Amino acid sequence: MTAAARAAARRGEAARLHVESVGQGRPLVLLHGFALHGGLFAPLLPALAARYRVHVVDLPGHGHSDAIEPWTVDATVAALARAFADEPEPLAVMGWSLGGVIALHWALAHPGRIRKLALVATSPRFVADDAWPHAMAPQTLARFGDELRLAWKLTLQRFLALQVQGSDAGRATLASLRHQLFARGEPDPAALEAALATLARADLRADVGRIAVPTLVVAGERDTLAPPAAAAWLAQALPAAELLRVPGAGHAPFLSHPDAFREALVAFLADD
Repeated sequence: MTAAARAAARRGEAARLHVESVGQGRPLVLLHGFALHGGLFAPLLPALAARYRVHVVDLPGHGHSDAIEPWTVDATVAALARAFADEPEPLAVMGWSLGGVIALHWALAHPGRIRKLALVATSPRFVADDAWPHAMAPQTLARFGDELRLAWKLTLQRFLALQVQGSDAGRATLASLRHQLFARGEPDPAALEAALATLARADLRADVGRIAVPTLVVAGERDTLAPPAAAAWLAQALPAAELLRVPGAGHAPFLSHPDAFREALVAFLADD
């Protein structure tokens, strides 16, 4: 373990992660996206809890979980590892957007602890450069960060609208996201800023080839934040991955197209 990872582990010791667990069976951990919380996954729970012991996590500084100071991916992974240290068998992990990035880091940091990954609207890099066109322009994300510091509540509302842009069920999905946004209280502003910086810096293109666990990569066909081309690249780069494109979906296919998403996820996990 590197010095940075050890320091992250020490920081993670003080963080109380809020985890809601339901169902029986092999463990399945759900990680949400930027600025939200685990309550967003409620529509999935009846089908998943019938087959698995589902652990719904609020990430540090989000929902009911304590903040980590400073908020980093390493510290978040350390907090997750501690939260599930007593789980006797390897975990299946589903991560959405930022949650998918954290799930990838978890699999890299703790080989053998993760048995399966489901990566939803996840990209190895969320910012475009000359060699990576499958993302938003760096100026766009930087402007979003500036607006977040000035008026974070209004900025988050606009961010939710971006997540459903072009989706078949955009209006209903946006209503669900807005309803959930502050349902567990307000996120920690420092955690939001740090999580956004994580998305701006994240570049896992050189690392994902080391993650050999079975992986389902789910892409919304109309996702503008994590475009389908990024998901296709990720599915090809991961040694044991399959790609699911959800026609007509934006950045939250589990909300806009719940039946198709749920069926695909259950089928992927079915051989557990």
